[in-house]
Amino acid sequence: MSEAERDQGGRERVPSRQRRRFPGISSRAYEHPADRSALVALRRLSGFDTVFKTLSGLLPERSLRLLFLSDSVRVSDRQFAHLHDMLRDACYILDLEKVPPMYVTQNPQPNAMCIGLDEPIIVVTTGLVELLDEEEMRAVVGHEVGHALSGHAVYRTILLFLTTLAVKVAWIPLGNLAIMALVTALREWFRKSELSADRAGLLVGQDPRASMRGLMKIAGGNHLHEMNVDAFLEQAEEYDAGGDLRDSVLKILNVLPRSHPFTTVRAAELKRWAESRDYQRIVDGHYPRREDDKEARVRESFRESASSYASDVKTSKDPLMKLVSDLAGGAGDLGGRVRRGFNGFTSAPPSKDGKAAPGTPDDPEATPDQP
Repeated sequence: MSEAERDQGGRERVPSRQRRRFPGISSRAYEHPADRSALVALRRLSGFDTVFKTLSGLLPERSLRLLFLSDSVRVSDRQFAHLHDMLRDACYILDLEKVPPMYVTQNPQPNAMCIGLDEPIIVVTTGLVELLDEEEMRAVVGHEVGHALSGHAVYRTILLFLTTLAVKVAWIPLGNLAIMALVTALREWFRKSELSADRAGLLVGQDPRASMRGLMKIAGGNHLHEMNVDAFLEQAEEYDAGGDLRDSVLKILNVLPRSHPFTTVRAAELKRWAESRDYQRIVDGHYPRREDDKEARVRESFRESASSYASDVKTSKDPLMKLVSDLAGGAGDLGGRVRRGFNGFTSAPPSKDGKAAPGTPDDPEATPDQP
């Protein structure tokens, strides 16, 4: 490839192409149902904005703004111009009127974030800029603009406030327990907001393979010639279906402290949405408008959220989720299913005469489990 076909940073230039724009699009168009229901409820709370602006003043948001201004590089037409173009393009596609400030900060860890309640700012690390190509980075910028359009900085504000409060009241057992329960719930909410922002990134980049390729690189580094998107998605299938009930419990414990879903899960979720009728309707110009946000009904949004969780349980191949689905459907023999799920982990020990205890697989008189 000739020198003219690369930019100043050595990245391959990708020819610009026409992308669809979504005038007046509401963030409800791309938000995950669980994320959307919470946001609809919060937006309808009287005095909500005032309360969280007050909370924001109690947190180091202003300090963070000054920190990035003083110790990072602000993206503009003179600095990281290619990122500046992507940012303006993302705001144009999602019809975000005010382009948020964007900074590149020196950090080898690939990361990006959107912070701020009144005036959000976007921050990307040098590790991320160096890792991704133009189309992959475009999806990330769209992801962060999606956070800004949805007002997801609220999550970070509440989480930071409650986490700080939990440390202060850690000596009060019940008080700390209650706050940590809220933090756990908010983390689940935040994880769903990341799925929403992934969808916004796809609407901006309009290249599903680039979006999933970026997630794969975040997981495995800049060795694209050694990786394969389809194989990466197969990992998500194996993660969902593999193991027994012990693995199901470990999956829950592993994800609880995280603010983001696992990368393979995000890629699989994004692929499903990209192939869905909902995505195609948006691309065709049929989507909720921002002007109608005030008319969104809380009850309907919560119903959609509950339906989404129920669908996830029903379609999941995870042993625990399948057990829950079977029980919800009226399947019997809970004990037998749990024994099979734990792969014999719960089998009773042999009796004193050396024979298997009644009801265990080695007992010839045991009643066989129901299929």
